[in-house]
Amino acid sequence: MSVMDGLQQKLQQQLSCIYNDVDIDISVPALAAQLIDIMRITEYCQVPEPFVNHWSEKDIIMITYGDSVIQQGERPLTTLAQFIDSYLSCINAVHILPFFPYSSDDGFSVIDYSSVNEGLGSWADISAIASKRRLMSDLVINHCSSRSLWFENFCKGEGVGHDYFFTAEPDNDLSAVVRPRTSTLLRPTETPSGTQHVWCTFSHDQVDFDFRNPQVLIEFVRIIRQYLDAGVSIFRLDAVAFLWKIVGNKSINLPQTHEVIRLLRTLIEHAQQDAIIITETNIPNTQNLTYFGNANEAHCIYNFSLPPLLINSLITGSCLYLKRWLMSMPPAQDGTTYFNFIASHDGIGLRPAEGLLEEDEIDTLVDTMKQFGGQISSRTTEDGLQKPYEMNIALFDALQGTTKGKDQWGMQRFICAHTIMLALEGIPGIYIHSLLGTRNDYQKLANTSHNRAINRHRWDLNQLTEQLNDANSDHSQVLTELTNLINIRTQQIAFHPNATQFTLHLGLQLFGFWRQSRNRKQSIFCISNVSDQITDLRINELNLIIAEHWVDLLSGQPIQDITQTMQLQPYQTVWISNVKER
Repeated sequence: MSVMDGLQQKLQQQLSCIYNDVDIDISVPALAAQLIDIMRITEYCQVPEPFVNHWSEKDIIMITYGDSVIQQGERPLTTLAQFIDSYLSCINAVHILPFFPYSSDDGFSVIDYSSVNEGLGSWADISAIASKRRLMSDLVINHCSSRSLWFENFCKGEGVGHDYFFTAEPDNDLSAVVRPRTSTLLRPTETPSGTQHVWCTFSHDQVDFDFRNPQVLIEFVRIIRQYLDAGVSIFRLDAVAFLWKIVGNKSINLPQTHEVIRLLRTLIEHAQQDAIIITETNIPNTQNLTYFGNANEAHCIYNFSLPPLLINSLITGSCLYLKRWLMSMPPAQDGTTYFNFIASHDGIGLRPAEGLLEEDEIDTLVDTMKQFGGQISSRTTEDGLQKPYEMNIALFDALQGTTKGKDQWGMQRFICAHTIMLALEGIPGIYIHSLLGTRNDYQKLANTSHNRAINRHRWDLNQLTEQLNDANSDHSQVLTELTNLINIRTQQIAFHPNATQFTLHLGLQLFGFWRQSRNRKQSIFCISNVSDQITDLRINELNLIIAEHWVDLLSGQPIQDITQTMQLQPYQTVWISNVKER
C-alpha cells in the first residue's frame, strides 16, 4: 500500500467514527481527499514514526501575550522579539497567546483566525520569532467571537459561516452540561429563520462551533495549514474538551472529540513530522490523562493538577497530596509527554485538584490566596451551587507566605516552586510574569473588572529594563535565579522529558524524586524542603552508588560522604547528580 493510500484509508476510518451518527453532505472518501489536499500532503511525505519524541531536556517554553512588553512607537511583537533575544536567550520556544483580532477574553474570542491583530504586528513578525525559536500558537477550536464574519453570516442566514454554530432549544434538557462559567448556556440570536439559541460554553461573546458540519472541520484544517506556513510548530488546542456537543449529555470529553484530535494529529504529522499538539483541558486529572489516547492523540497534555498541588505544599509545609499525586501519575509513553507549568495567563484551576485535595484543603488554599490579594472565580455545579473554579493571582504573590500569613521567605518559596517544576518529567512552561517576578496588577483588575486581568500585566520596556538592571530589585533577582536554573537544567540528560522518574519517601517536609537518563548514565535526586523550617536530609536514604562521585548541581558542592546528613534551609532544593554536565 502506498503512503497516500494508507493515509486516505486512515482518515476515512477516523472520519467515519466522527460522523457515524451524523448525516453529512459529502462522502467520507471525498472529505478525506479534500483534507489531504488542503494540507498539501503528497506521496513524497515521510510517514510519521510512532512513539518518537520531538523534544529534549533543552526545551523550555515561555508563555506570553504578544504585548506583555511594549515600547512606545514600536510594534509589540517586535518589542517582544527583541526582549527575548536580549534577556531570555535560555528559552528555545515561545507560546504567544492568541495574536489574532478579538473582541473579548484577551484574545480567546477570535474575530479572524487568518489575520494578526494589527495592534501587535504582522505575520512577518510572527514568522521572525518562529525563525529563531519553536513557536506555539493557540488554535481556539471550540468557539469564536460573536463579532466574527462567520457569526454575522449566521445572523444573516447566508454566506460562509451561516451553518457553523451549534444551537439548541430552551426547553431541551441541558441540566447535565458541564460548564466552566456561570453565564446562561444559550444565547438568543435573531436570524431570518427566527430566533436561534446559540450554545455558548464560556460567554455570550464566544459562540460555539458545530463540528457536526464537516465544513467547520475543513475550515480549521485550512487554518492549521496557514499556521504551519507561518512557522508554528506547536498547536495548543484551546478548550478542546468541549468541542463536540450532544443535547441531553454532559457535552465534555465525548468520543467524537477524541477522534477529532486523532484526525488532526494524523494530518499535522504527515504535513510536518516534528509539529506537535498540546491539549488544554482544564478538567479533573483522570479525565485529562485520557487525552494522550494510545500515544495517538495529544503529544502533550497540560499538567493542570501541578499548580494547585504544588502551591498547596508550599503554603502548608507538607507535600502529602503532591507526593500522592506524583506516585499515581503514569509515565508518559514515548511520543507523548507532560506540559508542566505552575502559572499562566489563566488562573490556578481547582477542578484538576478535585479528588486529589480534600475539600478543607481546597478551602484553606482559597482563603490563603484571598489573603494574598487573589480573586476567586466560580462555576455553577450540576446542583446549581457556586463552587470555586479558579484562583486568580500572580504566582509571586501566591507564594509570599503560608497559611499562617506573609513571611520573609517569599522569594525562596517562589524559586523552590520552579526548581521542582523544572526537574519533573515533562516539558516546562514558564509564564513571562513568573520569569519577571511580576506582582498582582490591581489597576488592570479594576479597569477591566475581569479576575484574570490581575495576572496579565503589561510592562513598559523602559520601566522593565530599569528594574532588570537593578540587581537589588525582585524582578532582577527572579530572572537571574530562574535563568541560572534553566541553564543548569538544559545540560542534564536525566531531565529529558521522558527520562525515568521515581517518587522518594522522605517525610512530609521533604519532597523528592529521582530522575534517571534514558541511557542510565545520569541520575539526579531532586529534593526540596517545602517547609519554613530547617530540615535534615539523610543522604544514605537516597541510595547513592558508592563508586560514583556526587555533586549538588545547584550549589556546585560535592557530596563527600554519602552517609552524611545535610541540613536544608527553608525552601532549599538540591539536585544531587553523579554527572555534573552532559
